[in-house]
Amino acid sequence: MDETEQQAYILGAVLTLANRLQVLGDQLDDQMTMKQWLLIAVILKSSSPAPTLSEVSEMIGSSRQNVKKMALLLEQQGFVALTKDSRDARVLRVQLTDKCRVYFAGRSEREGHFMKALFQSFDAELTRGLFHGLTRLTENIARMETDTSDPEKE
Repeated sequence: MDETEQQAYILGAVLTLANRLQVLGDQLDDQMTMKQWLLIAVILKSSSPAPTLSEVSEMIGSSRQNVKKMALLLEQQGFVALTKDSRDARVLRVQLTDKCRVYFAGRSEREGHFMKALFQSFDAELTRGLFHGLTRLTENIARMETDTSDPEKE
């Protein structure tokens, strides 16, 4: 397989694996979808304890509207609190609740088993290589999202 065929395979594999991972992740927990888990994980890892909906949507690569729908469902379940920004009432912030923190602490063992099974035959070198490759893809996608120039001119 030449490099172009390998790149096409990688693109197809990433798209297919994303779908398959979502299905597997959704089976992990009947109270929370994989996308909802990602929203919460992003908030946990963010530098702000209460990022805005727009900030969360940018971090997970989803529309603000979709993030708001997920956040509203998570709020109904008691996992997040949506509050208006103190300086701008048009801005909504998303904050994790104590119920959310307790819930995630209770499922950490299941998550650990899931991750161990997912990366079962990976050694440190393979993990590092995949990490660096995905990091580079992420950077390229971010560049493409903000690049307004014609890709044919590069």
